[in-house]
Amino acid sequence: MKKFYSNYSILLAIILMGFSSCSDEFLERPPEDTYSLDEFYSTNEQVEASTNALYGKTWFFLHNKTLYAIAEVGGGNAFTYSSDVNGLRLLNITSTDPVLTDAWKSCFATVAQSNSLINLLPSRVGNEVNEEVLNNTLGEAHFMRALSYFYLVRLWRAVPIIENNAAHVNEPQLNTNPEEDIYRFIESDLNYAIENLYAKTRGSNYEANGHVSKGSARALLAKVLLYQEKYDEARAMAEQVINSGEFKLFGGEQLPNQSFGDLYKIANNNNEESIVAWQWTLGNYFTGNYLNTMFAYSSIINNSTYGGTFAPSQDLLDAFEPGDLRRKQTVMLPGDYYPDLPSANGPDFTVPDDIDPQNAGAGIKKYVVGKNGITDGNGGSPNNTYIMRYGELFLIHAEAILAGAQSTADPAALESYNTIRERAGLQPVNSFTFDDLLHERRIELAFEGDYWFDLGRISPQKAVEIVAAQNRGDEDNPEYADPRPTDFILPYPSSELILNPKLGQDPVPYNFD
Repeated sequence: MKKFYSNYSILLAIILMGFSSCSDEFLERPPEDTYSLDEFYSTNEQVEASTNALYGKTWFFLHNKTLYAIAEVGGGNAFTYSSDVNGLRLLNITSTDPVLTDAWKSCFATVAQSNSLINLLPSRVGNEVNEEVLNNTLGEAHFMRALSYFYLVRLWRAVPIIENNAAHVNEPQLNTNPEEDIYRFIESDLNYAIENLYAKTRGSNYEANGHVSKGSARALLAKVLLYQEKYDEARAMAEQVINSGEFKLFGGEQLPNQSFGDLYKIANNNNEESIVAWQWTLGNYFTGNYLNTMFAYSSIINNSTYGGTFAPSQDLLDAFEPGDLRRKQTVMLPGDYYPDLPSANGPDFTVPDDIDPQNAGAGIKKYVVGKNGITDGNGGSPNNTYIMRYGELFLIHAEAILAGAQSTADPAALESYNTIRERAGLQPVNSFTFDDLLHERRIELAFEGDYWFDLGRISPQKAVEIVAAQNRGDEDNPEYADPRPTDFILPYPSSELILNPKLGQDPVPYNFD
């Protein structure tokens, strides 16, 4: 049998092994080998557990370095000399770069597992399984398939739409489908999720917040609509979520005792601001979060033997406004004091003057949890990573009201925009421009895997100007890229082009019948 897209054998292995993972709740079920397939789906609990891999394990290869090598190094927020993740530092990435293969493999692994549930689960549940449990589980699978395609369309634009992997076993070479069809498919999946997922109110019982909800699907749909410049629809969808009261802002009016920095602590996994997050746990290499190793500048503040694969870029260090409380919780500078960051020297940590990962003269703080003792042998931790959080939704709402204009003083837009600024300790403004909004997104979401995608959705010429002005060198050696408008669409992985030459052909409209 020929192989296709993400190594078909790997996909099938992930499908077979994937009904596990993520946070204590995600691990509480007997081993798979004690059940036949029919027996596994005989109870509500077994059906609910069937989506667990979609929250972590299938995404591992995207999350583990790859997303940050693309979105943060490519976007100009992160800096590295490490040869396995620096292809986009000066936008010199080629089709043989392993980060492309890892991103492709991870996204299509999630598509494959989602498809398996969508196509097989309804016929493999017992009479004891409640209909609403089945529908919610299918809603989760549709949500995760939509999320996979949202990454795929932003990375490569045209990709194959696959609704049933088994249907392509004998003919695995597929044409790509155009970008507009991918977005239509994503919207359809998210609307299905909205109809079938449970409604929730995110409270202090964080263990109950790990799975996505109707509000999660509406929030992601608002972002998807914004990317297509469907501003009125994006605004309406964002307002549904804001008005629902499901989510709350850490450090906002409802949670004033929390802060922006508290969002990234292990104890606050699945908090009130989390819309959807990858769920990580200890156990084996493919279930842990390794950002504490890759972001922490040294083994002094992580449980590995090395650190600092990524460092802040000089351009990002210069981008923070004076007094922005997010700066210290995003990047470390010499002399910064962290009273609750365990280190080799004790329960707290002061950044030394000689901090110098990648010769950057500064380190990353976001997602760095220190020597906390809650790590595996490889330095992995159970710290969840955000795919989307409520703070971003306010900026989506503000941008949807801006609606492509150069500036706005609309009261509703200002309320959302200033909500984020005020949490950061900054003064509210009376109007803002699109450039202001883009800057606010960059600072708010730095090291959360988003800025490259923002650059990819604006005018290519504007993106070129932004990137060309960024200092992409180290502390002592300024260096600048020479971007082209086409650089913001990645090449297909060469290994996948060999397996499926149709990737190189013009996209074919998808048959939605």
